[in-house]
Amino acid sequence: MGNANQSNFNAANRIPQNLGLLGAGWRPLHRELDWGYLWHLVQNDTGELLQKTLDVASDLANAVGRREYAWWSNLLNLFSENTRYEIDEFWNYITPDYSIPDYHAKQVLSIETPLKLTVNRNSIPIDYALDRLLEMTVLKILEILGRPDSILQFSGDRAFSYPVERFTDWDRLQLLDTIYAYWHEPEVWLTIRPSHSGEAKVRLYTLIARDLASMINKATYNLAVMLSGYQNRIGQVRSQYPIRSFPADIQQFTDTVGQAIFDRERVAILVRGVPGTGKTAWTQAVAQEILVPLGYVIFILDRDAVENFVPPSYLERICLIVNEADNLAQNRATEVAQRSSTTEHILSLLDGTLYQSVIEDRGTQASQKLVVLLTCNTTERLDPAMLRKGRIDFIGEFYHQFV
Repeated sequence: MGNANQSNFNAANRIPQNLGLLGAGWRPLHRELDWGYLWHLVQNDTGELLQKTLDVASDLANAVGRREYAWWSNLLNLFSENTRYEIDEFWNYITPDYSIPDYHAKQVLSIETPLKLTVNRNSIPIDYALDRLLEMTVLKILEILGRPDSILQFSGDRAFSYPVERFTDWDRLQLLDTIYAYWHEPEVWLTIRPSHSGEAKVRLYTLIARDLASMINKATYNLAVMLSGYQNRIGQVRSQYPIRSFPADIQQFTDTVGQAIFDRERVAILVRGVPGTGKTAWTQAVAQEILVPLGYVIFILDRDAVENFVPPSYLERICLIVNEADNLAQNRATEVAQRSSTTEHILSLLDGTLYQSVIEDRGTQASQKLVVLLTCNTTERLDPAMLRKGRIDFIGEFYHQFV
């Protein structure tokens, strides 16, 4: 059995992948003695430790005690491949294994990058936009983290490390199996694996940490996502009109809304008025001047997006802007509304049923905050359930012709 294992070990040393890693700048990684770990074995695995110690001592004695050979031949035998294998096996037992991430009780973000836009029944452009947002978040976090403290990769039975001082770009690292990178101070792991799709240039990036929230907030600061069928866009929200340019009654209403956003976990605001009274401009001003400084990611949704949107579970603060809600959440007693599920989806966002299901099923953070801004020309066409207590917290009346 020992000779068979030795043959496998030798083969692992000679496989082309290992030679490729060495040629790409990776270096063999050797396990180091940890006295704390050795003491743990002494206390908790005494019998096994004693047996393995006696076995390796016996092997060494046999290697140097052969009477039919000269002393120098026995000395050479001490350094033979078979003896080295037995010593390596014992060394691997008394030294701690290489550290790899623990997925238990951790926050995890995963995305395949670079993304490829595909449109079919199982992949719509809205999904691509949300995946693109996640990709941007992961890559931005890596930019914030900077150079890792260690980079490892395993190939066969061997472990390799990449000199961190030579690190410049994740894409430049040769990937054969799984790359493990670690940042000690924030306690963050990154794993990079080959893509599930089998495409050579696509890789699966996974961030693992006890607390990714602060880095996610930094990575997504000042981001806005417009989800509109095939016209999706990720950028920054821009308001043409500052809040102070609105009439005094609207500014006062805005102050009340701003305080509620600051104090509550969930706030829904509906503003109504005829076209030209500045409803959409007001939502943009609130987003830019109140929500963005508080760390909210802004999502602007049209009909197609509302029907397919689920709040990303990794974001702490989300704002949804739905314009012309009277065209989207029409009275379900009408024939037009019965042909669409948009009304039900908006109601679920407002009353928290969909929101809570995301928390329970997908691990959304319990502290996640949600702000919904809706505009409409009239409330007469809205489904009556929209205006029930507990769904809409504030209703603003826009009378003045603004634009």
